Amino acid sequence: MKEGGGLAGAFRRPLLPGIEHVSLAAAEAAGLAHFAGLPASLRILAEDALRHGEEEALAAIAARDPSATVRLRPARILMQDSSGLPVLADLAALRDTAEDPALVEPAIPVDLVVDHSVEVDVHGTPGAAEASLAIEFRRNAERYRFLRWAQGAFHRLRVVPPGMGIIHQVNLEILAEGVVLRDGLAFPDTMLGTDSHSTMVNALGVLGWGVGGIEALAAMLGRAVALRVPRVLGVQLSGRLAAGVTATDLALTLTEAMRHHGVVGKVVEFDGPGLDALSLADRATVANMAPEYGATMGFFPVDAETLRYLRLTGRDEARIGLVEAYAKAQGLWRADGGRDFDEVLRFDLGSVEPVLAGPSRPQERRRLSEVPATLPPLRAGKERTGLVDGDVVIAAITSCTNTANATSMLRAGLLARAARRRGLVPKPWVKASLSPGSRVVTGYLAEMGLLDDLSALGFALTGHGCMTCMGNSGPLPPDVEAGIRAGGLNVAAVLSGNRNFEGRVHPLVRLGYLASPPLVVAYALAGTLRRDLTAEPLGHDAEGRPVMLSELWPDDEAVAAAEASIRPALYLARTADAFVGSPAWQAMVAPGGARFPWDPGSGFLRPPPFATGPLAAPQIRGDVTGARILALLGDDVTTDHISPISRIPEDSEAGTWLVAQGAPAGDLQSYSVRRVNHEAMARGTFANLRLRNRLVPGREGGFTRLLPSGEVLSIHGAAAAYAAAGVPAVVVAGRNYGAGSARDWAAKGTRILGIHAVIAESFERIHRANLVAMGVLPLAFPEGTGAETLGLTGEEEVDLFGLPQAMRPGSTVRARFQQGERRVELDLLCGIETEEEAEDLAGGGVLPLIASRWRPDRAA
Repeated sequence: MKEGGGLAGAFRRPLLPGIEHVSLAAAEAAGLAHFAGLPASLRILAEDALRHGEEEALAAIAARDPSATVRLRPARILMQDSSGLPVLADLAALRDTAEDPALVEPAIPVDLVVDHSVEVDVHGTPGAAEASLAIEFRRNAERYRFLRWAQGAFHRLRVVPPGMGIIHQVNLEILAEGVVLRDGLAFPDTMLGTDSHSTMVNALGVLGWGVGGIEALAAMLGRAVALRVPRVLGVQLSGRLAAGVTATDLALTLTEAMRHHGVVGKVVEFDGPGLDALSLADRATVANMAPEYGATMGFFPVDAETLRYLRLTGRDEARIGLVEAYAKAQGLWRADGGRDFDEVLRFDLGSVEPVLAGPSRPQERRRLSEVPATLPPLRAGKERTGLVDGDVVIAAITSCTNTANATSMLRAGLLARAARRRGLVPKPWVKASLSPGSRVVTGYLAEMGLLDDLSALGFALTGHGCMTCMGNSGPLPPDVEAGIRAGGLNVAAVLSGNRNFEGRVHPLVRLGYLASPPLVVAYALAGTLRRDLTAEPLGHDAEGRPVMLSELWPDDEAVAAAEASIRPALYLARTADAFVGSPAWQAMVAPGGARFPWDPGSGFLRPPPFATGPLAAPQIRGDVTGARILALLGDDVTTDHISPISRIPEDSEAGTWLVAQGAPAGDLQSYSVRRVNHEAMARGTFANLRLRNRLVPGREGGFTRLLPSGEVLSIHGAAAAYAAAGVPAVVVAGRNYGAGSARDWAAKGTRILGIHAVIAESFERIHRANLVAMGVLPLAFPEGTGAETLGLTGEEEVDLFGLPQAMRPGSTVRARFQQGERRVELDLLCGIETEEEAEDLAGGGVLPLIASRWRPDRAA
């Protein structure tokens, strides 16, 4: 139905001169539904239902019926290059299948921000950022030419070129509108992003969350997103942060608290008088980490602080007035205590202390005094003649989460200035880097002279992109790498990022600790995590006097004074050329035409195989019998374990294949940039160096045992052997399977390996949906049951009965695990949430169903 027409037309009301809105208040007055006390996030879903004339969905939202399915038609799609380029490649492949390629065109605006390809190749020197950007263009020339082609081929696509900033900060500063105005009708700015941290925009009161690339592709082509009416947890904030406590400390503390409370699949909505003490940037840090605490969103209401930020970032007064008027008219304006939440969690901001999180999960909050105890014991006989366990080898001020928070960044700069004046320098084994999420940050740090202070301590600007946070930390100095390998050391990275899974930052760096930007500087100076920075010195000055962290830590007044000098003109200057790019980008020559001219020998860009051919056929057409367990995994298996983004080792299966195809052995780059080469990515599936498959106890990496022979092979090799023998494969895992990034290749790779089902104790939201979208069946053990309680060894044959009929929401699938005479039978919960998902799974996945729209044989 046309927006604002039909049923919705009866409730169109004037908002501002020449602007109307579809009024929830008018619908309530007419008795259509009751919205009093409805959380703001649900009011946005209700407006979408009303605007599209879906009366049943409107009633379900108003009634807070968690069993009901509703639909969202997002106003726009947001992507970054690592996950977005495969989406565009899938679009290009769909054009190849279409009789008229011009019909394959996004129906809504799509923005792609190039921020995931730059690496910390050069660091610690002036000009490091420019040098790394030049290397980035050389390495990614083929991929970037494809993006330039896509820019011309798809009319609703905009590309923010490399070097302009990190996706979520660009979204906050430039792309997010707050309220969309289309043909005189105002409605909420809603968004789906192909990065899990797309929730950062929730700080502006914009409804949005991360999805897999497949779901984003379907949405951009006009398909509504089906979801259950979410439960909403209200977090009632009170008090204010203590002196010297940062937004990072708050986000990490909330992450621990909400993981303990349990918010997976829920919306978290913040409320209460404590909001007065949080800037928009502080709220953005908290909202950014919603995936880490497990929520679908970390939503903040619109209030005066929202308007202040819009004004600071250069939005015009008409836009700001529209956001305010719309929020107040639709009940989206902040209403402390006026919302009826499903659950309430009370949180005192004054209870937060300076913390780190680590060594391998964001919810592992540690007071500074507790950090040394989290390290493995220092082995006897170790002397300080070189590196030792617990040394910090990477210190990175990085990530969208914290680097555009002016308070945190200025505190880091002021701490660096104080340390520099006392003569402190980082330890020589520390690779330090500075990669802000916004060029505005570089601007104000430079204006205040703080960029020089940071550079003097090794934190020279290395670029404006994700870099170390996503694993693009670049090479370690050769002597440091040699020391780690020779000693088998457990060394650490300290970063102002959002994830610290083992080996994520660098394959040789097992320990990862998340910290605020100023604490990153502090630990670079200390050079080790074995020191309690609340009681032991960071180092000694030229006179040999100990220098304590408390002596260097900037007070809140100094930070506030510096922050007050940030000018809106800095934002306006960066906004003006956000879509222009560097001379190298502008000079790039790309092919034209409606169809992309694929090079069959390319190491980076090959036509994706998912829309047509064998991978487009449904895997499950009846009972699955005699399946083998390809991997038996534990808890917290992340999408990075399933589909790593790290550099490709030469001796890996993917590396060997790429070299045989002509790729340079010394520069295979990362899996992240090979995502449109399905051959390489298939060989990289389950190839994380830190994967622990219980079928091969005591061995890390992508290995398994081929059964019944027991031969140890790569997981890819065993999957190929099973497929050749006509044996279906399954994966069995523990809790929180698929946590982490919204990485659709974790599902695509699973499908290519011929895995019919993943059986786990629980799934993270995005990966479960991605599996369904790729035609892989997610199944959950009953509560309190799992592989360990059932005594599974991984050597069992697995049968799944009642398929495909049982592939429906809320149904169960009978499973049998049998090894010799031992048999275990039980019912598994089918991980399908909506009828749309059931149709996708039965049809072999989303892409084949979409492709059928445009194929010449579609009527057959």
